[in-house]
Amino acid sequence: MRVLFAVFPAVAHVHPIVPLAWALQNAGHDVRVAIHPDAVDLVTDAGLAAVLLGARHKLAGVIEFNSNLDRLDSLDDSLSLDTEHDGSRWETQWEMMRNVLSVYTPVLPDLVEFVRDWEPDLVVWDPFCVPAAVAARVGGAAQARFLWGRDNIGWLRARSLERLAARGAGPSEDPLSSLMDGMLAPYGLEYEEEFLTGQWTIDPMPPGMRLPLDLPCTSVRRVPYNGTAALPAWVHQRPDRPRVVLTLGVGGRGRQLFKQSGVSFPEVVEAVAGLDVELVATVGAAEREAVGTVPDNVRLIDYVPLNHLLSTCSAIVHHGGGGTFAAAVAHRVPQLVTPMPFWGEAATARYVADNGAGLALDSHEFTPDALRKGLTRLLEDPSFREGADALHQEMREAPAPSDLVPVLEELTARHRR
Repeated sequence: MRVLFAVFPAVAHVHPIVPLAWALQNAGHDVRVAIHPDAVDLVTDAGLAAVLLGARHKLAGVIEFNSNLDRLDSLDDSLSLDTEHDGSRWETQWEMMRNVLSVYTPVLPDLVEFVRDWEPDLVVWDPFCVPAAVAARVGGAAQARFLWGRDNIGWLRARSLERLAARGAGPSEDPLSSLMDGMLAPYGLEYEEEFLTGQWTIDPMPPGMRLPLDLPCTSVRRVPYNGTAALPAWVHQRPDRPRVVLTLGVGGRGRQLFKQSGVSFPEVVEAVAGLDVELVATVGAAEREAVGTVPDNVRLIDYVPLNHLLSTCSAIVHHGGGGTFAAAVAHRVPQLVTPMPFWGEAATARYVADNGAGLALDSHEFTPDALRKGLTRLLEDPSFREGADALHQEMREAPAPSDLVPVLEELTARHRR
């Protein structure tokens, strides 16, 4: 069958779909990935065929977040959803989410044109790429969402529907109509919920991290893919002392940690260098340049894909990003998570701590001393490794991407028009 992935042009959105795209391709299916031209390298570097869409639109500067670290400073926690502790601001968040979902709408004509020409059997789309569901309907293809984090959109939509029902409001009073009508009317379509949440959802999140939603769902194991690189020799060598990784991700708000905590990167290096460990810190040029004399047990690097680095590591310090969490779980590495809320980072930190796989340290409690004590606990207490093993086993119980292929074949046959 022919499978089209429609992906939002950002690192954190492209990387999660790669293992499933590989699995479908390796099973003999014809795979294409629709992406904005300015982000095509994210697809082709993974060995996948890219379809360039949206060349006439700059997508409001979204592409710059992949390479311009200064743009990351403009991100905030407005879309961060922590339903366990505070769901009271959901109406404001739902309004903001609709605005985010509107960013990709200019690509709809290009998507429809390609779907009509190529005639895919299945369209797998990023939750931010709602027009892909519309294009799938126009072309008669089955369609499914692929999540890259918790289903904040589904949860907010469910709250919205509950509120509308309680008021006895009709379809015209649904604020979502302003987003959807402009996409649907040109093709003679009327709104259905599957245009927002898919005919079904492919969910790589551990069951314990999912939001309670009544939506058709298929599970898949999140196999970590963190990009490609020429790997230095030391990555494959067992270190003489425990290797600890500090990473703040390649997107999201992770790199705001030092500003928010009031702790400088040189202070972090000094704190960890005092331990009997090897510190590998993947940080930007500004942070690296801020360190004067680099201690002998510290490596300051730009980036090494975590799925290759973590096999020789004993602990990881990170901001709660989904890709980093998945890589750490895959390699059974205890985690010290200082969540920088952007989507679901607080829930990730809590999940790690509640399962005994690491520690959660609030950014306002992030000090050199707290970091040093937390790492010492992770490295000396064997229970954290046991907790990391348990999370790894939970991940292994989900179907691998290759196991999901026949499921997708069956669902596609059922839903294709």
